[in-house]
Amino acid sequence: MWSHRTLSRIDWRVIPVILSLMTISLLVIAATDPLCHLSAGSDIGFFTPKVQCQFRRFLLGGGVFLLFAGMDYNKLRDWGWICYVVMLFGLLGLFFTEPIQNVHRWYRVPFIGVSIQPSEYSKLIVVITLSWFLEKNRSNASSWRTAMVGSLIVAIPFLLILKQPDLGTALVLCPITLVMFYLGNIHPVFVRAAAIGGAVALLFILSIFLGILSYDNLRPAATHVLKEYQYERLNPDNHHQRAALTAIGVGGLTGSGWRASEFTGRGWLPYGHTDSVFPAFGEEFGVVGLLLLLVLFYSLIYFSFQVTAVAKDHFGRMLSAGVTVYLAMHIIVNIGMMCGFLPITGVPLILVSYGGSSVFVTMAALGILQSIYSRRFMF
Repeated sequence: MWSHRTLSRIDWRVIPVILSLMTISLLVIAATDPLCHLSAGSDIGFFTPKVQCQFRRFLLGGGVFLLFAGMDYNKLRDWGWICYVVMLFGLLGLFFTEPIQNVHRWYRVPFIGVSIQPSEYSKLIVVITLSWFLEKNRSNASSWRTAMVGSLIVAIPFLLILKQPDLGTALVLCPITLVMFYLGNIHPVFVRAAAIGGAVALLFILSIFLGILSYDNLRPAATHVLKEYQYERLNPDNHHQRAALTAIGVGGLTGSGWRASEFTGRGWLPYGHTDSVFPAFGEEFGVVGLLLLLVLFYSLIYFSFQVTAVAKDHFGRMLSAGVTVYLAMHIIVNIGMMCGFLPITGVPLILVSYGGSSVFVTMAALGILQSIYSRRFMF
């Protein structure tokens, strides 16, 4: 089941990319720690409590990566439905717990002070389950029944996550499903209709954020469909997005330097170590630093799509495509919302944002990709 020999056949180009992203994460977390600016004139060192916590998560994430990279990805077929059922119970159970920050997103584990976010794990589990389903129904892929059942597999966790509420995580499932349906040869009319619907919704949102449509003028009509707080998320002129754009602008070409930021350092950028790591990094390292970060992300996604190209079976192709789109959407959505093109929905920037669940799921996803890649010549 698990073999260390397969680790010698992984795509080693991805390792320095992962380590570079982790290093950037630790740099941003160390720079945005309030202790750095409350202790003016004193050196608190690099390994602040948050940095130490994230470093431990990266070490555990490395173990998760090796576990999945050395494991035969075909075993995921047997575990898919089991994980899917456990995931549904986990998402349902959230509504019977005390809310954290007024939302039902996390389980707080007593005594050790750890919080678990089931919705993060659900995205990868949905990809695994949908890959198994599409392979099992490959001969009937173009039937409407396959399209309906496949949609139901995604719709149940989508609605449960949306109810938490966690709009960003729920919406990430949509492009994942669309790409997997397209590659899985689901009925073209169904895929085309879903693609058009998604494109219309995206253009509508972009039109608001680019100022083509007036947010205030649309409010009376939109609030007949959406609740007030839901429509408020489409407000392009909110404090968080203004702060993100300001931080990027203040950074200029080369940035203010590590731990020398004024705007982010004084706490004017909300969630500088989690959702807003992109503008926080941009203020300190400028456009040059952001371009480096984008190159690293491009490399990660490019290497991931190459796995899909060399996968030896249908299950491997579906699985690798779903995982790659999962990774890409986190990057696109997070950077898009920090640059003022998309509403802020709390989607983390993979391997850079502070947080445990995101790190573990991302490293598991990358490990699965390497399991597929290392077995590309095995029959």
